[in-house]
Amino acid sequence: MLEDRLPQVIDPDAPIFTVSVAASLAGMHPQTLRGYDRMGLVVPRRAKGRGRRYSPRDISRLRLIQQLSQEEGINLNGIRRIIDMRDELDQMQRKLDQMAELMARMTEVQEEVQRVFLAGPGGEVDYSRYRRPPRPRAIEM
Repeated sequence: MLEDRLPQVIDPDAPIFTVSVAASLAGMHPQTLRGYDRMGLVVPRRAKGRGRRYSPRDISRLRLIQQLSQEEGINLNGIRRIIDMRDELDQMQRKLDQMAELMARMTEVQEEVQRVFLAGPGGEVDYSRYRRPPRPRAIEM
């Protein structure tokens, strides 16, 4: 069975396409891909024999470059800036996601801390005598 041997999910960063296949998938000439590599717009990984290998993410980037240059009329310097900004935005989104996850964990811890109560010698629970210390307030300047 062929489907048993194929991966179920393809890593978007796996370097699997040669220059000719990547060029075909992106609708470009292979020499164009080599030029983009020299300019640093799309830098594929290198195979053992120094051949370029493109990932699915690289193909998406090549298609974006094609769209921006041909349909939008943006020059390569403009495309480079757009790609750099997209990369920075992706990085900030990952950091934001990490911070949101951290805040969710902190909220869980805070809820656990707020469940403090007093127990009497007979095991009875007494909430009335417990006074939470006041929260520190931010200093306003």
